Amino acid sequence: MLSDEELLRYSRQILMPRFDIAGQEKLKAAHVLVIGAGGLGCPVALYLGAAGIGHLTLVDDDQIELANLQRQIAFEQSWLGNSKAERLAERVRAINPEITVNAVNRRVDGDDLRQLVSESTLVLDCTDNFNTRFALNRASVSSKVPLVSGAAIRGEGQLSVYDPRHPESPCYHCLYPEQGNEDLTCSEAGVIAPLVGMIGSAQAMEAVKVISGLGKPLVGRLLILDAWQMEWREMKLAKDPGCPVCAG
Repeated sequence: MLSDEELLRYSRQILMPRFDIAGQEKLKAAHVLVIGAGGLGCPVALYLGAAGIGHLTLVDDDQIELANLQRQIAFEQSWLGNSKAERLAERVRAINPEITVNAVNRRVDGDDLRQLVSESTLVLDCTDNFNTRFALNRASVSSKVPLVSGAAIRGEGQLSVYDPRHPESPCYHCLYPEQGNEDLTCSEAGVIAPLVGMIGSAQAMEAVKVISGLGKPLVGRLLILDAWQMEWREMKLAKDPGCPVCAG
């Protein structure tokens, strides 16, 4: 049930006939887990919080550094050395005090990660390393919780949705094998600032689509962005029948 204040706050979304009050109530009932509170996590959390996701859990064990401020738009220079997760949660609460926002200022893996994923409606991968991505994918598949995955480096971005509730949906491991992939971080390769906003905003949109049940989420499709040419390409993704994570 939405309060009068919530009806006003979310009125621009509720005005859309397909979305309506029912769509807003689905957002309010959702618990979304965001792993990573950096370049992608900032726009993801800000947009999902503003849109009315009822419960957000933001996970990051890192602290704010000067080099982050070029693209991690939720943070201020006076916050250098502070927890990313806690400061991002504070920013989201300032935008929308109607929702619950939890900050987890530690690295999560193993049973800890699986527990957090299993308690969520949907999880967003806003990380920058393959080990975490593979672990998050395994937890998503085992818990049957949809995963919205984004990546951004240099001037290139990628976006897809992996939904283990649907038997035809591939998982992250179907696209990227664990062997032969090496991390290439922004600190090594660089990244142009607006790119993370573009990919993060698209991740937030995919999350809204999955939760509300509206539109066509990027399940079985990978979007690739060349920001310098402003060209989007789409690749079809098929489930790997021999995938050790999701097959069978």
